[in-house]
Amino acid sequence: MSALLATGALVLSVLPSSAYAVRGPAPSPGSAGIGDRLYPTLGNGGYDALHYRLGLRYATSKPSQGIDGTMTMRARATTSLSRFDLDFSGKGVGSISVDGRLARFTRDGEDLVITPARPIAKGSRFSVTVRHFTADPTVPNSEELLSTAFFITPDGSATSGQPNAMHSVFPSNDHPRDKATFSFRFDVPTGTTAVANGVRTGKHRHGKRTVWTYQQRQPMATELTQLAVGAYSVIGRGTVDGVRVRDVVPTRLRSQYQHRLAVEKDHLRWMQARVGAYPFPLYGSLVVDTHLGFALETQTLSLYDTPWFTDYPQGVWDPVMLHELAHQWFGDSVAPHGWSDVWLNEGHASWYEFTYAAQKGFLDDDAGFPTLESLMKRVYQLGDSFREAYGPVARPLSGDVYDVFSSQAYYGGALALYALRQKVGRASFGRIERAWVHRYQGRSASTRDFIRLASRVSGRHLDGFLSAWLYGHTTPPMPGRPGWKVEPPASPSAARAEIAAAALPDLRRR
Repeated sequence: MSALLATGALVLSVLPSSAYAVRGPAPSPGSAGIGDRLYPTLGNGGYDALHYRLGLRYATSKPSQGIDGTMTMRARATTSLSRFDLDFSGKGVGSISVDGRLARFTRDGEDLVITPARPIAKGSRFSVTVRHFTADPTVPNSEELLSTAFFITPDGSATSGQPNAMHSVFPSNDHPRDKATFSFRFDVPTGTTAVANGVRTGKHRHGKRTVWTYQQRQPMATELTQLAVGAYSVIGRGTVDGVRVRDVVPTRLRSQYQHRLAVEKDHLRWMQARVGAYPFPLYGSLVVDTHLGFALETQTLSLYDTPWFTDYPQGVWDPVMLHELAHQWFGDSVAPHGWSDVWLNEGHASWYEFTYAAQKGFLDDDAGFPTLESLMKRVYQLGDSFREAYGPVARPLSGDVYDVFSSQAYYGGALALYALRQKVGRASFGRIERAWVHRYQGRSASTRDFIRLASRVSGRHLDGFLSAWLYGHTTPPMPGRPGWKVEPPASPSAARAEIAAAALPDLRRR
């Protein structure tokens, strides 16, 4: 992939005029939305993003320092385009060009509506460059999850844009259905560390400024982007089965995390034994000294706030770290086709968290139950309460972040996987899991895709069984557990109260 030039100085060659020879239907606007049930205006139609190049300049080393950036997206038109949209709700935009020609644009809500100088032919590749976009970090508020998309810490800033807020930081097609590869170029004051997803490809000092570059060569959803800049130290931990392991921590806290985070090497071995080879060339953890109220699986570099390690015992933070690692397969490498499919992320990560915690003797700390069976039985008893309060497992009630990332996605998703294992047996379940992450590696996939694959791999007709578990409004019988009974909920409010009274740990923010 080509190298990134300085912010604001990106030069693009103009494509041959044949790229604009529009044949077939007349060009029309791309849709302002990719078609997500929960977020109708998120993402955009009419093109497929292929690669993003981000050039980011941080003028000072202050944690509150904003970004002055240039973004170039290479894409392929899926229809003949007279205009198209990018998601962006950041502070400002300088200029926009398409294939080197200045383009007209307007801002419409959280979209940039771009009209190129010439229509773009269906099937042709094009590039759009947004120069001097700006975004400012904010002080995180753990009670408002979307306030943390670009946040300030005592040591610098970092990002956490899941599910629908990364376009407040940089322009993009901000939906996991449209994954792309990335390259990053940070221009920061010398002495400041810059870290992004993927492999570092360069670090060059130019007087009082230093340029750091990274490549994320495996496709990534925009919501998984990590841009961490500040007084951080990078701790190298060698390799596990060829996977390079490195952590990023505040320099002043290095001694506290030097050894604690090393458990992720054992986590890598544990997960690979169950689902196969890790899908990226490196992994690690980023610790930030603030209160976010969640951990997050930013691709190749999982994000944790310090309270995970200062406020909880190892029986909590250790399985949570396993949870975030599991997401690298389930949610990162295989992204959800739509946000209704978030259980494919959270249900799987919770399943491996719980099975790991049970094996290691951490489950009582982690989930409040001594065994996996006792935990699953209690979640089963509450199954109709979960459905009444939050909707079916694969059909959240709304796009409110607390409905999308409700206990149903985590506990209910894990329970559906437990039911599948009960139905097909441990060996067949293991084959399904491995086949899923192999078949859809680097892609986005849906609940229906999972149902079809499970049926094919197991050799059984599972459509009715899994559809009932994932889309039904009542909890089906649990295979092999005839004595398990579901407690009936009285109303949505009573259901939420019942779930709260059950004292299950709040997993919504992991």
